[in-house]
Amino acid sequence: MNEIKKRKIHISLDDFGTGYSSLSYLADFPIDILKIDRSFISKIGKNKQEAIVSAMIAMGKAMGMMVVAEGIETKQQLQYLQDLECDIAQGFFFSKPLPEKEATTYLEQHRLIPS
Repeated sequence: MNEIKKRKIHISLDDFGTGYSSLSYLADFPIDILKIDRSFISKIGKNKQEAIVSAMIAMGKAMGMMVVAEGIETKQQLQYLQDLECDIAQGFFFSKPLPEKEATTYLEQHRLIPS
């Protein structure tokens, strides 16, 4: 992984908090981007998961990582993540998956890429 980093390629830990992702990976590997799994984001506003999401964001930022929240579906979720200064948000709140041509048009219309 260090050889990959030397080539200026960013390394992302996807679906953090589930499956094989582990806290030990954060210390043992040169991770640049921490992607919080949608299963945590979907429960924002519903239970104590907010404390876990908050801790994940704080931990990632303290370790110098960019933090991405996956699976945002509501304005409430987005606002909560913005309040915590999460770096990147992705999910159906912004758009469902689109074919290439429609995606380009969508991005141009929403000023996410230059026309």
